[in-house]
Amino acid sequence: MMLPWILGQLINVYTFIIFIYVLMSWIPNRGGVIGDIETALGKICDPYLDLFRRFIKPIGGMVDISPIVAIIVLQLLEMLIYWVL
Repeated sequence: MMLPWILGQLINVYTFIIFIYVLMSWIPNRGGVIGDIETALGKICDPYLDLFRRFIKPIGGMVDISPIVAIIVLQLLEMLIYWVL
């Protein structure tokens, strides 16, 4: 039963990538290597996060909670995988 474990690890890695991407959004003056890393993470994370941004608008026009919801959905998916498989 390696498949549930592998899928669970992939979900955990993706969750960590989203977390790092969100933390990097708080860094001002993102030029150079930091900017390149953020761009690369954005290409990985934004397609998934955009699914939630369509329905969840920023609070007060500034605070984006869609990554929190996206991570919760990933964790629920991981639990479902372990339960089904």
